[in-house]
Order: sequence, then structure tokens, then C-alpha cells
Amino acid sequence: MRGVCKEKDELNNEALMIASIEHGAVRELHINRPPANALSPELIVELRKNIQACATNAGAVVLSGVPGMFSAGLDVPLLLTLNRPKMNEVWREFYALLGSLACSPIPIAAAITGHAPAGGTVLPLFCDFRCMAEGNWKMGFTEVQVGLPLPPVIVAALKRQLGARQAERLAAGGVLLSPAEALNIGLIDEVVAAEKLVPRAVEWCENMLKLPSKAMSETRAKARADMPALFESLDSEMDAVAASWWSEEAQRTLRAVAERLAKKKP
Repeated sequence: MRGVCKEKDELNNEALMIASIEHGAVRELHINRPPANALSPELIVELRKNIQACATNAGAVVLSGVPGMFSAGLDVPLLLTLNRPKMNEVWREFYALLGSLACSPIPIAAAITGHAPAGGTVLPLFCDFRCMAEGNWKMGFTEVQVGLPLPPVIVAALKRQLGARQAERLAAGGVLLSPAEALNIGLIDEVVAAEKLVPRAVEWCENMLKLPSKAMSETRAKARADMPALFESLDSEMDAVAASWWSEEAQRTLRAVAERLAKKKP
């Protein structure tokens, strides 16, 4: 069921992870789930609901994180506590979230406020425009480092963005990039001073909305027509993704990651 974009003081406990901030016709969805903006099952659902709802009551969307951390990707320690049926539901919702970005009828800009490994890079990949804060941040597809093959939908979107050879290098190698490196290969569109990042993303959206709306919307839809097609007939792909998650290699590697993260906690 569709959600609605809510003002910060109206959010329930789960939705408190997302603040809705108005910039005229542009709505910023600000992710704030300490300490690393990791994607929990609840956050995935709330983000998808908000993006879908904004398609009907906003002109464009900016997706942002907290200073220094856009998103650390999926909340691995939490997801490791889930059984197979619950984890299968997480995958369905995660694909639905990516589909809400890819199929959005309104422009979406990602303001990458800091580190964005794994799922933190996947979300901006399906947006229209990506700008990243200057700083010692890293982004990239690190899934193979934890024993998970990158799903075909994400590989296809990455090839669309970078071309086949560069996508192969980045995905198969689990390479992490600085903002300058990401800009150089075309993974992001701009590198911006941190204090100007969200204003720049809003400005990009406003510039899109200044264009004749019918012409812009129809041309954008034609240019992105291959994106919705990626999300058709996904049952076999999600079965494969689920099988990969439960593989011995992935479980061993993921649990080692969770143990390292637990040791870092104060």
C-alpha cells in the first residue's frame, strides 16, 4: 500500500528514519538512521513508500543522507538474524525500492553526503542525477567482497551508466572509489562542497522543473524506458539472489563482517 510523505513531527517510530523537507516543488527525503544509515527492512519499506507517494505530490525528489555517511548499504548484522521467509521478503522490498527509483515519473537527484559502499552506491545508480560531497569518502559495489554476486538488475543498470568494460572492472573487482575517481569514470555527475551539496541537488531538480513539463517528462521517460524493463519478470532473479545469500561462502563472509562491526562498537 502506498505511503505518504510526512512532515518530520508526524512520523511514526519506524518512519523517523526519514525526514521530509520541502524546497518548494522539490522534496528532500533525508535518511537518518544512526550510526551508518544502514538499510534495515523497515527503512527499505519506508523509503519505497515515500518515493512512490512523492511521485503524486512533489515535482522532484532529492535523496540525502547525514554528513559523512550517505548509506552503508544493507544492515548485514540485522539481516543475519532473519529466517529465510523474512529474508525473502527483504529482497522483494529491496527490489521494489530500486524499482520505485528506476520507474519514478518525476526526476530524482541523489545528494551523496559521504561514504556510500554497496547498497549506498546502488540507490544513486537508479536516480537521474548524482552529486557527491567533497571529502575522504568512498563509494562502490563491494558485494563480491562479502561473498555476494551483484544481481543482474544492478549489473545492467551499471553497464547502462558506465559501459560494459568499466562496469565489469568496478563490479567484479569490488572496487571502492573516491569522489574524484567516481566522477572521472561517470559513476557520479558532480563533486560539490559538502555545505553546497543538497542546494546543488535541489537546483538541478528546479532546473528540470523549469523546462516545459510535458516535453521534459515524455523525453525523460523515453530516455529511461530501459530502466522499468529491468524490473519485469524478476522471480528467477530473486530466487538466485536469495540462494546466494544463504550460500556457505556468503554466510561465512557476512558473519565475519558482522563480527568485525560488533567489535568496533563502543
